[in-house]
Amino acid sequence: MRIRATVAAVSGALALSAFVMPAARAADAGSASFRADAARTVSHAASGKAAFSTAEAATRLNVTFSHLKIAKAVKVGTTNHVSTSVSYTLTHGAGVDFTSHDFATGPFIYTGSSSAPDKLLFGDNPATCTATSATTASCKGLIDIYPGPGSEQLVNADAGTWHAGALALVYSAKASAAQFDLGATLVQRNSTLTVDAAPEPVKKGATVTVTGKLARADWEDHKYHGYTGRPVKLQFRPKGSSTYTTLKTITSDSAGNLRTTVKATVDGYYRYSFAGTSTTPAVNATGDFVDVQ
Repeated sequence: MRIRATVAAVSGALALSAFVMPAARAADAGSASFRADAARTVSHAASGKAAFSTAEAATRLNVTFSHLKIAKAVKVGTTNHVSTSVSYTLTHGAGVDFTSHDFATGPFIYTGSSSAPDKLLFGDNPATCTATSATTASCKGLIDIYPGPGSEQLVNADAGTWHAGALALVYSAKASAAQFDLGATLVQRNSTLTVDAAPEPVKKGATVTVTGKLARADWEDHKYHGYTGRPVKLQFRPKGSSTYTTLKTITSDSAGNLRTTVKATVDGYYRYSFAGTSTTPAVNATGDFVDVQ
């Protein structure tokens, strides 16, 4: 499912809002429908619709979020469902029972700024929380990403920095809260890198030709395509050593292909190494052994 929200957000602050859902939804808070409820929560809180200011709302939904931790980067391929774990602290008032089936909380990530979030991603299910004091809980949840054909959840332009926040909702009160700018992660198009060193075996002093290809996931046609015009290092590890040394840096061609030559000296492994970018993760090819005779 792909959800877009072009709204005005409350940057770094907790926004309370009301939204309408069937009362029966409370019993179903642990199901995949949580994703839709979470999207409604964040969109309404960001747009400031029907904000609560009453003492009753403060009692029913007295929560804030802090200490959010999320992976520095999430690699997303072309078809496989990817989940990344998020932890955070939930601080709540004495009147809030976060263990109730009527209460749900979870993390979310979004592109754009907190004043105008564009795309939103959530978990399929609420986070789980454990009390750490009378008014705090340690919570862990997932962000679930589905890049496969038909999902249309991600497009290539979405790769890069996503910001993180957390939300809570009380079904019977039809009240929700969302907090923005609690952290950030990179959502990246997964990369692949191959290498082939030939001939093998080779005479000492002869030329070794090393070919390969750098590619990355395309979230729109769900295939891997060459990553063009990128610097890639050719590295060598002598037999019996655990350390690779860079021999030279070359640039991938218009199809992502790599090709260069070196002189054979000793037995060892050749590999290509790509340092990565904000949209594409670093990757090392598996070393290819060449026997020098």
